[in-house]
Amino acid sequence: MGKVAMNIKIMPCSAEIDIEKLSEEIKKTVEVKDLKIEPIAFGLKAIKILVIVDDSEGSEKIENKIKSVKGVGEVEIESVTLL
Repeated sequence: MGKVAMNIKIMPCSAEIDIEKLSEEIKKTVEVKDLKIEPIAFGLKAIKILVIVDDSEGSEKIENKIKSVKGVGEVEIESVTLL
């Protein structure tokens, strides 16, 4: 079994969410290798993270962990690469 790198885009449930606090909560939930905050539109920002996990773990488990964080609206896996 190998490792996979997943690029994940996380949208907050509203523009009023403190994006910095949300980023910190996500870091506590999954092991984040890289994190960027990108402006989307009308003051809304997205969090983009890079996570490296065993390929046996699967993306659904990571998605569910992130979705369990209060303030997370939508989680989208943008890419998965075998390392």
